[in-house]
Amino acid sequence: MSSPEVTHLSSRDNPLLKELRRLSQDSTAYRKRGRLWLEGDHLCRASLQRGLRPVQAVFAESLLPQALGAWALGGVKFFSVPDALMGEISGLESPARMGFVLDLPPAPAVQAGVATVILDRLQDAGNVGSILRSASAFGFAQVIALKGTAALWSPKVLRAGMGAHFGLQLVEGADVAALAALALPIIATSSHLGEWLHATRLPYPCAWALGHEGQGVGEELMQRAALSVRIAQPGGEESLNVAAAAAICLHASATSALR
Repeated sequence: MSSPEVTHLSSRDNPLLKELRRLSQDSTAYRKRGRLWLEGDHLCRASLQRGLRPVQAVFAESLLPQALGAWALGGVKFFSVPDALMGEISGLESPARMGFVLDLPPAPAVQAGVATVILDRLQDAGNVGSILRSASAFGFAQVIALKGTAALWSPKVLRAGMGAHFGLQLVEGADVAALAALALPIIATSSHLGEWLHATRLPYPCAWALGHEGQGVGEELMQRAALSVRIAQPGGEESLNVAAAAAICLHASATSALR
C-alpha cells in the first residue's frame, strides 16, 4: 500500500491549527464547529474500533515516520505539525503527538425501552466521563444529559470517557419532559433517602437518574421516579462521589438482570 500524501503545516496561524486550538480549549466549540478533536492514540483507536472514520489525521513531525506505517487510513487527509505547535493545540499537560478530527455524530432522539442513564446538571467533566465508561461497561446504551449538565463531547469528558462515547447514544440538552419517551421506570439516587440498594429488587431495563454533585437529583425529576435508592456506607462517610455511586448502582442493576 502506498503511503498517504501528507500536508505539512508550519504556521500557528494556519486555519486548521486555529480550529484545533478552539476545539481543544473550548468545551462547547464542537457544537458550533460540528467537529470533534480526539487527542492521543487511545481515543483515536477507540473511535476506529467502533467504526468511525476521521476526516483528518494530525501527527507531530517526530511521530510521522512511524505513523505512516502504523495507521492505514485510506482516503483520510494526513497532516504533520512541528512538535512545538502540537503542544499549543493540546489540552494535556503532556501533549499527545497525534489526533483525529471527526464529524460530530448527529443528535439522536430519546429512544424508548433502552437501558438509560440520566445526568441531571452534573458539572464535573471527570465525573461525567467516568459515568459514561460505567454506562458502557454495564450495558446502559443511552445517556441523556439534561440541560445544565457538562458538555458531553467536550475534550475533558472525551478523555475521561476513554472511548466509551463511541458505543453510546448520547442525548444532550434534554428537558425533563422528554424523559416520558423512555417508557421505563426511573430510579433516582440519593445520599440519604429511599430504599437500600442492596436490599431492593431492581427493575430492568430502567433509567438511573444521577444528580448534581452538591444538590442531587432535582425535584421535578425526583417526582417522575418510580423508586429512590441509597447506598449503604458502613464506613460512615456522608456521601459518595457521584461517579463512584453510578458505578455501584449500574453494576447492581446489570447483574440483577443476569440472575
